[in-house]
Amino acid sequence: MARGITTAMLVCAAVVVVLLLLLLLPPTMAAGGGVGGGKGFDYRKALQSGLLYFEAQRSGHLPYNQRVRWRGHSGLADGLQQGVDLVGGYYDAGDNVKFGLPMAFTVTMLSWSAIEFAAEIAAAGERRHVLEAIKWGIDYLVKAHTAADELWAEVGDGDTDHYCWQRPEDMTTSRQAYKVDRHNPGSDVAGETAAALAAASIVFRRSNPHYSHLLLHHAEQLFDFGDKYRGKYDSSIGEVWSYYASASGYGDEMLWAALWLHRATGRRGYLDYAVAMADEFGGTGWAITEFSWDVKYAGLQILAAKVLMDGKYPEQHRATLEQYRSKAEHYLCACLGKNAAAGDNVNRTAGGLLFVRQWNNMQYVTNAAFLLTVYSRYLRDQHSDSGELVVRCSGGTTASAGELAAQARAQAEYVLGANPAGVSYMVGYGRRFPRRVHHRGASIVSHRADGRFIGCVQGYDDWFRRGGANPNVVVGAIVGGPDHRDRFVDRRDNYMQTEACTYNTAPMVGVFAHLHSESDDRHCRK
Repeated sequence: MARGITTAMLVCAAVVVVLLLLLLLPPTMAAGGGVGGGKGFDYRKALQSGLLYFEAQRSGHLPYNQRVRWRGHSGLADGLQQGVDLVGGYYDAGDNVKFGLPMAFTVTMLSWSAIEFAAEIAAAGERRHVLEAIKWGIDYLVKAHTAADELWAEVGDGDTDHYCWQRPEDMTTSRQAYKVDRHNPGSDVAGETAAALAAASIVFRRSNPHYSHLLLHHAEQLFDFGDKYRGKYDSSIGEVWSYYASASGYGDEMLWAALWLHRATGRRGYLDYAVAMADEFGGTGWAITEFSWDVKYAGLQILAAKVLMDGKYPEQHRATLEQYRSKAEHYLCACLGKNAAAGDNVNRTAGGLLFVRQWNNMQYVTNAAFLLTVYSRYLRDQHSDSGELVVRCSGGTTASAGELAAQARAQAEYVLGANPAGVSYMVGYGRRFPRRVHHRGASIVSHRADGRFIGCVQGYDDWFRRGGANPNVVVGAIVGGPDHRDRFVDRRDNYMQTEACTYNTAPMVGVFAHLHSESDDRHCRK
């Protein structure tokens, strides 16, 4: 006989109501992640997925502990035609070319994440995988630096590669390698590679001092090479022009390299260089609203601002470092929409996504999230007599560390699914994510599952034009993302939106580690 409603009955009823609500909510909210809410996002999984992606992009002889099992060995004869060993490194995106400039930038950003968020990455249990991701790229960059004034900057030809649709394991396209040297300079690619090596040397300083010293040696030689023989690498290597032309020139890379070498060595000479060349190379002149594999100004300006905040500089450098900080904060304010002139701010979609340009916009979003996160930490570490420092925007407004961090979180949440489309733009994360990624290896049956050779045109006929989902999920890849109206079309031929790049995911390693740590802290406080 019924004796009234029991506690157990109430609990069961509540559970049923919650489950019904979850079924009725849109995908983003059902995942627990309304914009700005930060509830239910599994940042540790996002971090783990992002690091897994780099294993899918590996070229060369894969190691025994390779976790992405649908990939196999590839590019094992790279450099053979030129008499050098260029086996290894990363494919930059969904093709099979190894481009040195974006690869080096990817490694620099992975290393910056490992430096700034070392404790958070370790707490998430991902330190080993971060170090492996960095080392896979940096080992290749060391190989590519075959003489003091010689750097191999590309393997493969973009034109012939894009004519074919083949797995990396089946490549029949040209593996011609291209270099810069004293007769054909490339200060931008030399500078970025020097930055990557210097940043990585900091990462490995304690765990592998000998290796760290080797990386610094190469970094210093490359910096000297880039400075002594100045020129844009796309003028020396015409084949790169249609794919990774250096629109910003080489000044930003040389300043970027100098500041990373200063951070790695503590030597005043590198800081002197960054100050002396600040005006000529645009470091204190350019107020930029984007940060990318090509345009490094915002990143180097933030590095210079950190030197100023730390107070370890000659007094005569203060004025120039203040100018650097002013330009860095212009970028940060642009991301917040707080600069006085509308044209000085980054556009945003109705859903809140920072929007720079149509093609692979997510690279600007993830890099912005990283710089916003890093600078918010720098501010919180610095205190004046009146309290926490703030960012000063044009027009007299200010922004706090909390505002920077909130915008970074909002962008990360948008990437993971808190957006009008309810789509996670990180492949493999959440219930809805791109299934037809523009990626040769992912879109063709795994070499392990079917070892039969797939020819150049056959790949297009049998796999590229298929309407179904890719047979392999390239977990952790962050695709180009939606348009300025938050619209996204998941089609393999929609490469502007569905192709993923290593430099999209690299900066999010640090951001996800930071957000995971913050999430854990909140749970502890509860």
